[in-house]
Amino acid sequence: MKSYREELWFNVPHRRAFINITPQVEECLRKSGIQEGLLLCNAMHITASVYINDDEPGLLHDYEEWLEGLAPHAPLGRYQHNRTGEDTGDAHLKRQVMGREVVVAVTKGKLDFGPWEQIFYGEFDGGRRKRVLVKIIGE
Repeated sequence: MKSYREELWFNVPHRRAFINITPQVEECLRKSGIQEGLLLCNAMHITASVYINDDEPGLLHDYEEWLEGLAPHAPLGRYQHNRTGEDTGDAHLKRQVMGREVVVAVTKGKLDFGPWEQIFYGEFDGGRRKRVLVKIIGE
């Protein structure tokens, strides 16, 4: 069995964003040469997420509104975590809801997706460099 590891780096200038990273992940798969196996893609920061869904602008807007309703950024005093001097309490909760990672089957050298599925990086506390791990195992 072979394995391949690569880090994707992001520096989102805004506090929150949803970025379709499917092309970058597919490039990692191509470079790996793996034809049959599994691909793990996970955010390496606790205020970011990796998830799978449709790349439809209305849905991305709905995520933004829904997450802000569940865990609004302000007022900052709402979160005990912010008493540490940070303002990331909401970002940690948003990440918990959206998830840390995805695992996708690799079949015939391609991501074995269902209709409309794409991999996204969700940023909930932007303004600094963060990374996503892509780890692929298989033959």
